[in-house]
Amino acid sequence: MLPTNPLFQKGKEGSPLQSALVTQKQSSEYARSLIEASLDPLVTISTEGKITDMNEATMNITGIEREKLIGSDFFDYFTEPQKAREVYQEVFAKGSVADSPLTLRHKNGKLTDVLFNGSVYKDDKGNVLGVVIVARDVTAQKLLSRYSLSLIEASLDPLVTISTEGKITDMNEAMVNITGIEREKLIGSDFFDYFTEPQKAREVYQEVFAKGSVADSPLTLRHKNGKLTDVLFNGSVYKDDRGNVLGVVIVARDVTAQKLLSKYSLSLIEASLDPLVTISTEGKITDMNEATVNITGIEREKLIGSDFFDYFTEPQKARDVYQEVFAKGFVIDSPLKLRHKGGKLTDVLFNGSVYKDDRGNVLGVVIVARDITAQKQLAEREIAGREKELMRIEELERFRKLTVGRELKMIELKKEIEELRGKVSS
Repeated sequence: MLPTNPLFQKGKEGSPLQSALVTQKQSSEYARSLIEASLDPLVTISTEGKITDMNEATMNITGIEREKLIGSDFFDYFTEPQKAREVYQEVFAKGSVADSPLTLRHKNGKLTDVLFNGSVYKDDKGNVLGVVIVARDVTAQKLLSRYSLSLIEASLDPLVTISTEGKITDMNEAMVNITGIEREKLIGSDFFDYFTEPQKAREVYQEVFAKGSVADSPLTLRHKNGKLTDVLFNGSVYKDDRGNVLGVVIVARDVTAQKLLSKYSLSLIEASLDPLVTISTEGKITDMNEATVNITGIEREKLIGSDFFDYFTEPQKARDVYQEVFAKGFVIDSPLKLRHKGGKLTDVLFNGSVYKDDRGNVLGVVIVARDITAQKQLAEREIAGREKELMRIEELERFRKLTVGRELKMIELKKEIEELRGKVSS
């Protein structure tokens, strides 16, 4: 019951003491609303380490009623009470502490990983009254972190996260294997030191920041024993939930096998004595062998990217045959004629088939142009020989006919002579 002092009588609103009480009550209610508004466990603790207040989230995470929590020892609810006490004392020593990892225990045994954040609170004279603690539940983040780590380790290619200063912050086992350096030594080291061309690696890294990502930049990683591994550097920036760039994620695709396969394919291409050309779906030359360079008289650099059909005497006919390859999948022995830049013409038989990626998508056409100059010359010589033989046979036939005709005439003359002789004798 309020005193009978006139300041507290009904109708005397606005008295200093009443206003002060109202203000304190409003402040208390405001403070309570702030405490309860926190989704994370929030606790106020006295200088003796006893809980003086808490929110609903604290009761939920511990499974203990408010009445029992009030006045109890704050540190008893952690799996490591001494560690919790040391962090609490650190708050007094420094005034605040941020993101100290601890684990809270529910009364049923369930454990919750939290980040302990705290700061002292004071009265209006600056005297420390206690500590305010917010224990951020990081269970979800920890699960996400484990998931992210599993994704990192799932990559067969070296995968690295790098800070904005170019320092390695995390990596997978493949990175450890390709460099031969332990994880502990890689963490915090300069990412660029593991490449044969550190400056080139740094430039590609900076390009990631400039463009947001980079794809298939060729670099070479060096193992500590000296072994070199050719890789394709693929990277993109990663950001926090506010869009601030935190660093770069790098995947270095080991292309040793592809490079060996490429060399093997190139050796197969060069092994062909006939001109061999690979052509894109747009009809542009993507690769060729030395025989193609020789038959056209044009350098490899100029052939690459040029229109394949321009090197034939009948470009449209060549294009029609090329399109037939796409329609049928292949074409065999289509006759065409290649033109050397010096004007020399070469008869060829155009043989081609499509080539595809591992998903069955058509990437282009492989062409082998069989030079049939020698065969054509031989065929022409054979034809000429046959024509000459026919002429000789015809000549002999004419001679035979002439000879036979003369013999027949001689026989007729002899017969006439005999008949005349008979008439004279009689």
